[in-house]
Amino acid sequence: MATRHDTAAAPPAKEGGAAPARPPAEALPPQEAKRRARLSRRWQRDVRWSPYAFVSPFFLLFAAFGLFPLIYTAWASLHTVELTAPTDMQWAGLKNYARIFDDEFYWNAAKNTLTIGIISTVPQLMMALGIAHILNYRLRASTFYRVAMLAPYATSIASASLLFVLLFGRDYGMINWALGSIGIDHIDWQNEKWPSQFAVSSIVIWRWTGYNALIYLAAMQAIPQDLYESAALDGANRWQQFIHVTLPSLRPTILFTVVVSTIGASQLFGEPLLFNANKGASGGAEHQFQTLGLYMYEQGWVNQHLGRASAIAWTMFLILIVIGIVNYVISRRLRASS
Repeated sequence: MATRHDTAAAPPAKEGGAAPARPPAEALPPQEAKRRARLSRRWQRDVRWSPYAFVSPFFLLFAAFGLFPLIYTAWASLHTVELTAPTDMQWAGLKNYARIFDDEFYWNAAKNTLTIGIISTVPQLMMALGIAHILNYRLRASTFYRVAMLAPYATSIASASLLFVLLFGRDYGMINWALGSIGIDHIDWQNEKWPSQFAVSSIVIWRWTGYNALIYLAAMQAIPQDLYESAALDGANRWQQFIHVTLPSLRPTILFTVVVSTIGASQLFGEPLLFNANKGASGGAEHQFQTLGLYMYEQGWVNQHLGRASAIAWTMFLILIVIGIVNYVISRRLRASS
């Protein structure tokens, strides 16, 4: 009797199974293997160098408009160079820096920068803190108020300065009209020392209060509500909650705004320049509101002494470095204490 030999057939492939394995590189045609190798190298280069290409515009712009002017200014500060012949430099060493110590106009500008900075920064941050505290509660049309806070910041320096020039006019200004209605004599805001500094500071306060208020508001909204609820259970009213909960939580933010406002005050330029169109670069007839920025501009572009202006610019840069170091030390102590 014949014997039957059956061979087992291969099971059919299941639907949705794994895709067939890619054939090894040895089994590919030579042209296909070269193409895949080329694509693999291109992909590796793309993964490696693309991040640098994405951030390169910032570094190119910084090198062109930040690093190069900084290095050139440092080099020019060591030379005697005039604006009429910027390539004709004569080595002067530290002479331009030595002249600063005996320059009464420089120290007058430094004192004006300090006083205007204090007059503008302290009220500005206190008002911003109060406005943020009010906006932190539920108000009708709160979004409108928050957007309105940024309107002065969005206004150009020229528009704001010209508006305040009209407000602080000696003969027809609205401020003097209001003071005259209560029996106070007219004040010459542009030619008297303290009134002119107060007027310039008011421009800064008006432009930057809303901006700082929104920064404080964002920090207040990040404070956990559990702290306020615990304080309320302990019998603390809103003022006590603000003193013992809000302010301690805002210490890093307050430090940040103080440092940024101080840096801005040390570089104050546009507001005092436009406040007095006739004596803008000199900061008034008696330099009563001339800041370091204005003095640098006067030396470089009015008197055409680029070497002296470069030295003044570098002293301002060193002041900013000192401010940054103080900020770093204080912030480290705050973190250690918390």
